[in-house]
Amino acid sequence: MAEIVQQRIEDRIPELEQLERVGLFTKREVKSIIKRATALEYKLHRLIVNKDDFIAYIQYEINILELIKKRRAHIHYQFKREEIEYPIIHRINSIFRRATKKWKDDVQLWLSHVAFCKKWGTKGQISKVFSAMLAIHPDKPALWIMAAKSELEDRSSSESARHLFLRALRFHPDNKKVYQEYFRMELLHCEKLRKQKMELEKAEVDLGEYEFSPEILSGKLAEVVYRDATGHIKEAEFVISLLNIAAIFEFTKELQDSILQDLQRNYTDDSVTWDFMAKRELEAPGVGEELHTAKGRASDINRREERCCQVYEEGIKTLNTESMWTCYAAFCLERLKRKTNVEELKEKRQERLLGVLQRAHDSSLLKENYYKNWLQILLSSGDAEGAASVAMAATQRYSQSVSMWSLSLQTLMQLGSGDIGKLFQGALTHVNPKESLPLWQLQLQWSVANQSPEETEAIFKRGLMSAVTTVAMEMKESYLDWSYATGGYKKARKTFTSLQEVRPLPKTFFTRMIQIEKEQETPKMSNLRDYYERVLQEFGTSDEDLWLQYIQEELGPLGRPENCGKIHWRAMKFLEGESVERFTSKYTLLQVGRL
Repeated sequence: MAEIVQQRIEDRIPELEQLERVGLFTKREVKSIIKRATALEYKLHRLIVNKDDFIAYIQYEINILELIKKRRAHIHYQFKREEIEYPIIHRINSIFRRATKKWKDDVQLWLSHVAFCKKWGTKGQISKVFSAMLAIHPDKPALWIMAAKSELEDRSSSESARHLFLRALRFHPDNKKVYQEYFRMELLHCEKLRKQKMELEKAEVDLGEYEFSPEILSGKLAEVVYRDATGHIKEAEFVISLLNIAAIFEFTKELQDSILQDLQRNYTDDSVTWDFMAKRELEAPGVGEELHTAKGRASDINRREERCCQVYEEGIKTLNTESMWTCYAAFCLERLKRKTNVEELKEKRQERLLGVLQRAHDSSLLKENYYKNWLQILLSSGDAEGAASVAMAATQRYSQSVSMWSLSLQTLMQLGSGDIGKLFQGALTHVNPKESLPLWQLQLQWSVANQSPEETEAIFKRGLMSAVTTVAMEMKESYLDWSYATGGYKKARKTFTSLQEVRPLPKTFFTRMIQIEKEQETPKMSNLRDYYERVLQEFGTSDEDLWLQYIQEELGPLGRPENCGKIHWRAMKFLEGESVERFTSKYTLLQVGRL
């Protein structure tokens, strides 16, 4: 091992001598580099090597490169790169190869090598790195795309990029992203050739010796990729993504028209197609003098939106589905949210949206989340009767949805309409009991504000009997708080006493009673002890903080410090697992006044 390390250090002597000779590094710095490099080399030759050691060595060498670059700029010396930087770059590549050979599965390590090659101008090395990486990771489409892009952008080799995309498709014949990037690459290549041809024609160069195939210049290769892609992936959204890529390039009008025809011919059973075709109507250019005034522009926008709606209407006739109505409603809602100072346009947009929401609801095809938008619009426009009607209709349409019931009940509470009490009972019978907690909380909120204490207490008692643990536990804590707020300490203590043995019991039920006791003018330590003893029966095996709080109470002005030893002994006996260690360390901090 020592011989190998020594040989490697000797191999770097020529470059170090050059660094010293040209004045980039001092003799002392060169000695420091040799010492550090020797230590790093030895780490790479141990029996059990560590990946971090390779990374540290690479980073050290890169730091030297960066320092050389800065010093060259400082002293304005730009010579002997072949004798100084190139050996260092070659060595870093070699260390990367050794590392990736040992840790083949570490994709980030491979990509770090690629990034290094790009930054330090060893582009010829990039292809080799990608080739070795793809041999091990052919299952990762993103790596194929990166490799192909690198060939096109870094090496200007469209042929190599095409070859990589074709190989990628053998492994991933149905991958959308690979097809999209392959399609984009062919169009970029075509655009590049067209620009070259234009520049040569401008320079009046004879094009005889240059090969510019009319088929390639017109984008036929990209069309072949499109045909192959849509043969494998028959989805409207995918076809639209290819159309959007083609639209970036000015010379693809025929290709775009062809893709558009395919979309209209083969994918009318998909709401995405109709949504795309409708929104295209917004892009139609405006004409006439009216565009110079705000009202004129609003009128033009309104006409475009009407054309969009006509396409959506055609879509509804062909495809009367929830997804189609959702696209239509989403479009109308998005247009309504757009700011405009023209009141007529705002009113027209609102009217259009309300009409679509009503018709979708009548067809039982309106998605749940749109009822919220519908109610907000009706409430903001002052249509209380309409809002109440929609709220009731929404709960019938989505009778098992907790969020729908909550929204509708909140709306009806706000309007003060209907028998809310009966509606809450109806809601709780329809929804899944395990999800019903928000409805119980909402019902209590309403009852506290609108009903007598007796009626509110009856709701609490019904909630306490719930078979759902989360509901019963929440009711206990809320009932205790409410009792204290309405009847003071005596009622709170009575509620606590009646419920302290009724499981399930939340810890907060006890801690809240302790807090209430301490809020009194003359809190009783005997009561506090009772509460602590009761909570420790339930949670004393796992919660070390409760024991510490109990000890702190005894150390306080009302307590008896002599009881702390007994509590500590019981805590050590009751606590289990890691909570014993945590208790011991916290108790030590408490004793020295750090807790």
